[in-house]
Amino acid sequence: MINDLKKFLNEEQDPKAVEKLLAKVNGLLTSGEQVEYIAVQKKPAINLSPDCIALTNKRIIFCRPKNLGLSMDFQDYSWKDILDCHMKEGIIGATFSMKTIKGNMNMLDYLPKAQARKLYQFAQEKEEEMIVYRREHDLENKRAIAGGGIIVNAGAPVPQNVEQKEDPLETLQKLKKLLDSEIISQTEFDTKKTEILSKM
Repeated sequence: MINDLKKFLNEEQDPKAVEKLLAKVNGLLTSGEQVEYIAVQKKPAINLSPDCIALTNKRIIFCRPKNLGLSMDFQDYSWKDILDCHMKEGIIGATFSMKTIKGNMNMLDYLPKAQARKLYQFAQEKEEEMIVYRREHDLENKRAIAGGGIIVNAGAPVPQNVEQKEDPLETLQKLKKLLDSEIISQTEFDTKKTEILSKM
């Protein structure tokens, strides 16, 4: 169990809170699901049972202890249902928030900045994966509605893995957000920017 905990204590998370949360969250995991990261709230006042966020490869789980930590309120959101995640740094800690495609919102404040950055970084990677997933899902639905079984121009071979080209301006905006959030350096930003502009 101690070795399991070590990978979640890289950004000074409270070991007791992580151990308690991990024991409960592991009981909620589905087949093939695993916890990737845990962020623990750190309020300026004494906080015996801090709120936490657990990120798995399938969802975000907001964990809020109740009754002095004797019970726990879980709110989970599948990555495919999440539209957007944000992070805002303040003087004391940072706030991580997310919004679903149906407009539901959730957030957690007083997160240590390093933990909030890790949450944001992981969430951005998942967001990009889900954009591709939703795009492919929409295309499949449109094909089905249009009668996807009909083959037009059967003489021409159809490439199986057509790569989706992302809009260079969208990519630059995402990179700028990463730069502003100090997730990437100015040098990394400039290198990627030059690379993207050279392809335009």
